[in-house]
Amino acid sequence: MASISDSSKQSLLPTFLYSSSPNSFSLDRLLNANNPAFAPSHSTKLDVSAPSSSSLIKTRTFMIASPNEPWKKIEMYSPQFYGACTVGGILSCGLTHMTVTPLDLVKCNMQIDPAKYKSISSGFGVLLKEQGVRGFFRGWVPTLLGYSAQGACKFGFYEFFKKYYSDLAGPEYYAKYKTLIYLAGSASAEVIADIALCPFEAVKVRVQTQPGFARGLSDGLPKFVKSEGVLGLYKGIVPLWGRQIPYTMMKFASFETIVEMIYKYGIPTPKDQCSKSLQLGVSFAGGYVAGVFCAIVSHPADNLVSFLNNAKGATVGDAVKKLGLWGLFTRGLPLRIVMIGTLTGAQWGIYDAFKVFVGLPTTGGVAPAAAELAKA
Repeated sequence: MASISDSSKQSLLPTFLYSSSPNSFSLDRLLNANNPAFAPSHSTKLDVSAPSSSSLIKTRTFMIASPNEPWKKIEMYSPQFYGACTVGGILSCGLTHMTVTPLDLVKCNMQIDPAKYKSISSGFGVLLKEQGVRGFFRGWVPTLLGYSAQGACKFGFYEFFKKYYSDLAGPEYYAKYKTLIYLAGSASAEVIADIALCPFEAVKVRVQTQPGFARGLSDGLPKFVKSEGVLGLYKGIVPLWGRQIPYTMMKFASFETIVEMIYKYGIPTPKDQCSKSLQLGVSFAGGYVAGVFCAIVSHPADNLVSFLNNAKGATVGDAVKKLGLWGLFTRGLPLRIVMIGTLTGAQWGIYDAFKVFVGLPTTGGVAPAAAELAKA
């Protein structure tokens, strides 16, 4: 690491949260203080003979060492870090959305044809009678590919924008307004993620709600393009943003807040002293509660997306006129709360499990620098 310049390090790390300076406080040394296996590699001592007391105070006030795992060679906020978060996002979103395809299928049909699909149980019964067991997974390919692309952008860019906005705000304002930084970072990431998702979502809804339209993505995509053109794939982008941006803002900001509260008030042991299994349990619990809030906030736009992608040439006005305001907010909501709560909890569990696997810390908890500033 000696060959890497200080300027290149600072460009990769949040300037007020992390530093590789030997004068900075070593997070690894703190985390592994009671672990003899790590003692030899984390015995760095502070250099008290620094030439400038002001520079010494500056580096020690806000900075801690990047929490490396020596056998994994991934530094926080390095390109490898963002790559790992991107892969974690692919796994967490793609696999979970594909798994709940049957629930999503019933939900979409309840939104489009409530007279036929009157409830969750009757909806499953109708699908089983008309399409058999295989019908429950209709549209799983566009679901898997679309939400894998979305997850890659959602989690990867969230980590990037969170670091970027944190650096812009500086240490004092980060401590005061970190929730706003979570909101801004997640919203910025979701704008990009939905551009990747939208074409797959359009085909998925058409395949799931119009029997006989197509078997899946391979024949559904060209048929959709032939019918409505390439731009038709993005007909639902605005309502998709209306659904997903509030959803993602709630998903990340509430998750970060809930996890911080769990570690503050629910678990007497500091996060760095908790087992990895307990930390992953906290991630799932925080994700589930966050998912309930996500479902409520984003549900009206979800109804709009389903309506617009099902009916050729339909407008938002047509959707509001047919569904009504009450229907827009409530139709299919109980099922979506169950689905999104489970989905979001599983996503955070898988995402953080992958981060632990590659040697990174789980998401959330009180940042040491922020906690110090909050006390000041």
